Amino acid sequence: MDRMKAILLMAATLLFATSPLYSGDFGGFAPEQFPNPQVDPPVVPAGYAFSIWGLIYIYLIVHAGFGLLKRDTNPDWDAVRWPLIVSLTVGASWIPVAKISPLWATVLIWIMLLSALGALLRSTGRQDTWLLQTPLAIYAGWLTAASCVSIGLIGAGYGVLTDQIGWAWLALLGALVLAGSVQFALSRAPEYGFTVCWALIAISVRNWDLQTHLAMSALAGAVVICLLALWARHRSLSSTSV
Repeated sequence: MDRMKAILLMAATLLFATSPLYSGDFGGFAPEQFPNPQVDPPVVPAGYAFSIWGLIYIYLIVHAGFGLLKRDTNPDWDAVRWPLIVSLTVGASWIPVAKISPLWATVLIWIMLLSALGALLRSTGRQDTWLLQTPLAIYAGWLTAASCVSIGLIGAGYGVLTDQIGWAWLALLGALVLAGSVQFALSRAPEYGFTVCWALIAISVRNWDLQTHLAMSALAGAVVICLLALWARHRSLSSTSV
């Protein structure tokens, strides 16, 4: 059964990683996909930040491949498989759904995030940390930022409040609270916080010449999360050496 789960995870990972090939490129939601068109929404990170998906895809493939070939019956590796399979299987359908409905894409990305966090929380094994835990931390970190960004887009785009800036502030606050809580609980996974920092800095870059206060707050939030991740790393190393 353990090996079967490892095979299923490998299949789900490949399906997820190749989804841009069979679904087509996704350059972001079109403004007209929302009842209130979202033109240049400030909540979205600068375009360069999305290059992290290359790292995520490759690292998850390495994770699944190593787990299948070398750790197929290892209980530490097996513990993360079911929630990760759920996240990646849902993620494989995200691009086609996003091209049709931002609302349903937001529902899916939150399912992806919650199941990815479930996998990360289960990655307690001390062996092969860089192959078992780190890929999950980076994946979950980016999904944390992306999920909060989706809430900001949906809130403004569907008329709950039409103020883009207000929803950008709410999304930023939500990302900081969620990321800070997860990073505090997971001192062993600083890569999670560093990935959230990557997204926050990109939001700051996008808004620096347009919404200076939002840009400065996003940058300050990135510094806070980064310091928390460094503290978490220090605490984790201290506990390991004892």
